Amino acid sequence: MTMNRALFALALPLLGGIGTYASPLVPRQTITTLATAQISSFKPFTFFAAAGYCNPSTTLAWNCGANCQANADFIPVASGGDGGSVQFWFVGFSPSQKTVIVSHQGTDPSEIESLVTDSEFFLESLDATLFPGVSSSIKAHNGFADEQAKTATTILSAVQSAMSAHGTESVTIVGHSLGAAISLIDSIYLPIHLPSGTTFRTILYALPRVGNPAFADYVDAHASVTHINNKEDIVPILPGRFLGYAQPNGEIHIQDSGAWDVCPGHDNTDSRCTTGDVSNIFDGDLGDHDGPYDGVEMSC
Repeated sequence: MTMNRALFALALPLLGGIGTYASPLVPRQTITTLATAQISSFKPFTFFAAAGYCNPSTTLAWNCGANCQANADFIPVASGGDGGSVQFWFVGFSPSQKTVIVSHQGTDPSEIESLVTDSEFFLESLDATLFPGVSSSIKAHNGFADEQAKTATTILSAVQSAMSAHGTESVTIVGHSLGAAISLIDSIYLPIHLPSGTTFRTILYALPRVGNPAFADYVDAHASVTHINNKEDIVPILPGRFLGYAQPNGEIHIQDSGAWDVCPGHDNTDSRCTTGDVSNIFDGDLGDHDGPYDGVEMSC
C-alpha cells in the first residue's frame, strides 16, 4: 500500500468515506443511455485526446500513428510541452469537425492519483490576471491551476492564430486525466479572452475533481462540458468531496456492459454513475483509467 493509499485508509473511517459527503437533497433526475450513433460521435475527439500523449514534434507534423490517422484532415498550428515539467499540448483546425482543437496530455494513473491526494495541494482562487472578473469564491486545485497557467497565454495565442487562419468561431477543448483537468480550466480561461461570438465545447475523459462547488457552478453556467468516465476508474472521485471538491454537470459513465449512461447533476450518486458506483478508492480500479473509450486507449 502506498503512502497516499495508507493516508486515505486512515482518513476514511474518520470522515465517513468519500461517498458519504452530506449535500442538499435534489429531485431525482433521469439517467439515459446513449445510442450507438451518439457514442460514435465522440470518437474523433477521443482520438484527439489520445494524441495529446504524443510528442509535440509528431503532432506538429500530424504524424503520430493511429491517433493522427483517425483525424487525417487535421491541420496543426502549434504544439509544445516537454512531457515532464510541462505537459504536451497541441492546437490546430479540424475541417471535418469545423472547429479549432485544443488538446492537453494526461499522465500515468499512479501519478494522477498522487497529484490529487497529495496533502501539499489545496483549493485556491483563480489567478486574477488570467481570470479577470472571476469571483475569488471560485476555487480550483492549485496543482491543476499551476499546470494550466504554464501554457495559458501560449495556447490562447495559438487558438487566436488558428481561428484567424481558418475563419472559424468554434473551439473544442479535449483532454484525459491531468490533461482533462487542465482543459477544464482552459474552458473558463479561453472564453474570457476570445471574442464573444466564439462557441466552445469541452470533451474530457477521466476528469478528476478540479474545484469547489462554486467552481462547478461557474463551469455549468459558462461552458458546455461533457466528461466521460470509464467503468470503475477511481480518478473521477478524487479529490474527495469531503475536501470541498465537486464535479460539474455533464458526466457520461461507461458501464461494464459497454453502455454509456448520461448522469445529470454534480456527483450523481445513482449506482449507474461514477460517484455511486465507486464509493471509495478501494471499490475502484486504476486499470480502467486509460480506457478503452469506445475502443480507444489513451496513449500514443
